[in-house]
This record gives sequence, structure tokens and C-alpha cells, in this order.
Amino acid sequence: MSPAKISKKKILVVEDDQPVLEVVNEALIQAGFETAVATSAHEAFAKIGEFQPDLVLSDHDMPHMTGLDMLSQLRKNENYVSVIFISGRSDLRTVCEALEIGADDYIRKPFRFEELIARIRNCLRTKEVHVQLRRANEKLQEMVDRDYLTGLYNMRTMYERIDFELARARRYSRQVAAVMIDMDHFKTVNDQNDHLFGSFVLGEMGKILAQNVRGTDLAARYGGDEFLVILTEVDRDGAKVFCERLRARIESHVFASERSQIRLTISLGYALTGGENSIDARTLVRSADHALYQAKEQGRNRWVEFSSTSAKP
Repeated sequence: MSPAKISKKKILVVEDDQPVLEVVNEALIQAGFETAVATSAHEAFAKIGEFQPDLVLSDHDMPHMTGLDMLSQLRKNENYVSVIFISGRSDLRTVCEALEIGADDYIRKPFRFEELIARIRNCLRTKEVHVQLRRANEKLQEMVDRDYLTGLYNMRTMYERIDFELARARRYSRQVAAVMIDMDHFKTVNDQNDHLFGSFVLGEMGKILAQNVRGTDLAARYGGDEFLVILTEVDRDGAKVFCERLRARIESHVFASERSQIRLTISLGYALTGGENSIDARTLVRSADHALYQAKEQGRNRWVEFSSTSAKP
């Protein structure tokens, strides 16, 4: 970690002994850190929300709430903040308890400021490594969950997400709709142009879908030129409005790259949950797929609602 990065790191000093607080704070400022101070754990919680420190340097013995109690509360939060204790308590039990609860380091008083600064910098380096690893893992997970061509979800984990939404809908007596979408005569795109243009069209379709679903909805590439949208907290009229709006949007859109362009239409089939409590994700999607089949049989460029009486076996 370079000195330039270290100088930007924020440290919150929590200490109820004013002279000690002032000396430690001044030492941190001289070392190039940005600081804030608190004289109690309760004040520290407010400062953490405002100041967003990278590290909390805290005494153990404070009024109303000890440093250990404060640490226990901090470790319940999703946003991890490093904590180093500085304390006159040197008994092994207290040190071990602090480290087991989640302290990143424990420094006994009296201490040398050179050692304090070195331990702080080491703690911040370790935290930076963990942050980078977390970001890398999040990126890898996104690559697993997302279709590389369209940016939409792929079907690897989609059914788990749908089952979660179905359970939530049952809990709150709401409805979920599955919408299956097929690009009409997509084979002509590759036949009349090339596969690169076909990939471009699929990517554009992904963008249009992403623009037309709400943040609570799910959109996935089902496979090939088929897509799946899960509409949450929706009724029959809402599902119909979505299908017609998307159908009209694609019909009026020109898929144009630098060398090729084409107009396309889509067929849609949707299935809406009703009073059933046992329907699962695969059954709901299968029902939407039956409705899509009917839309294609009826001439394409249209949407059809699933009906159990007309579903193909």
C-alpha cells in the first residue's frame, strides 16, 4: 500500500480519557491519517455512520458500554470495519476475548507510537487484501450468474430465485408471472447476415429487456433466442400490459449495427400464479412455455395467457 493511499485512510479514535485521546489523535494526524474522535461507544456508533472510517481505534474500558460490547455490535453489521483495541488491561483472558469477538489487533498500554502506527498500517493492508478478494469473488459470482452475451441472468441459478419469489408471494398473498419470450424467425438473422450480427441482436434484446423490467423483476436468457422474465407483485392486467408494451417495443425497434440492420418481432406466453400453494418454479415456467407455443401457432408477434384447459400434454 503506497503512502498516498495510507494518507487517505480514515481512523476513528474512541477514548474517554481526554488527554490520551488528544495525544493519540495528534499522532495519527502527523502520520498522515484523516481522523475523527468519540468519547463513548454510543458516540462512536453515530460517528461511524457519518465518518465511514476504515479503522476504529478503541479503548476497552468506557462508561455505559465497553469496547467489547461495541465490537460485538459492529460485527453484526454487513459493512466490515477494522478494530484495534488499545487498553491498559493486559490479562490474557481479555485479550483473547477481544480477538475471538472480532478485534483485528490488541495493543497494551503503555505503547510506543511507532509500534501503534506500524500495527495500524499492517491492519489496513490486510483489510485492503480482503476487500480486493471480496470484489474478485463478487465478480466471479456475477460471471457465473450472468449470460455473457446479454448481461441478463442465465438459467444456472434462476430457478432458485424464482422459488424464492414464489415463497415470498405466498407469504404476502401476492402474484408472480412468468413470461416466456421467443424472437420470431431468428434463424433469418444469421442466414441473411452473419453470426456476429446475430450475437449483436441478442445483446440488444438483452438491453431492451433490462430497460423494461423493474428492479424487483428477474430477466434471463433462457437459451438461444428465448428469454424469460419473472414479474413480481403483479396481477393479470399488469402482466398483459407488460407483454403488450414489450411486443410493441420490439416491433418498432430497428436492430442496426454498422454493417447490418433488421426488424424483428417477438412472441410471448405468460403464466400467472393463482390460489395454488404448491406450484414451483419449473411448473410455472413450463406453463408460460405452453402459452408461448400457442402464440407461435397462432401466427407469432402476439402474446397468449396460459390456460390449463388448452395446454399441450
